[in-house]
Amino acid sequence: MRIFIFIITSLTFITNMPVMNSQAQNLVSSTHTAEFTAPDFKTGTIQHIVLFRYKPEVTGEQRKEVFDRFLQLKDKAKRDGKPYIVSIKAGAQNTSLEGAGQNFDQAFIVEFRSEGDRNYYVGTPAVTDPAFYDPAHQKFKTFVGPLLEENGALVYDFLS
Repeated sequence: MRIFIFIITSLTFITNMPVMNSQAQNLVSSTHTAEFTAPDFKTGTIQHIVLFRYKPEVTGEQRKEVFDRFLQLKDKAKRDGKPYIVSIKAGAQNTSLEGAGQNFDQAFIVEFRSEGDRNYYVGTPAVTDPAFYDPAHQKFKTFVGPLLEENGALVYDFLS
């Protein structure tokens, strides 16, 4: 169950609404931030899925900029001077034949080696001390947030 605690936490990174479910709050508060974001905290492959739904006025050029900047995080997001993201896969919506696409425009799958790496990446609101979260990802969140609809991000994490 703790694998999924960041679904709500990560969703809020876009809207800047400090909402975490109670399970996430309990884990964060019971674990020291340094431990919680350490590369060896709960090792195992974590898949971090992110979907974006843009505001109607966002242009194709702006969407491409978001897409490109997100992919650049693979090399720009660093911990102790070294990249820590294993991979990022991405694509645009390819029309849900089930009618279940919910107007999401882009999807990204970010792979990490541990929950600690994912926690370091996610940062706020789960991790509030800037010494323990990635400034490159925080900068990206600040950039993309205004382009998304309310509830325009969906994040789902799982251990694979």
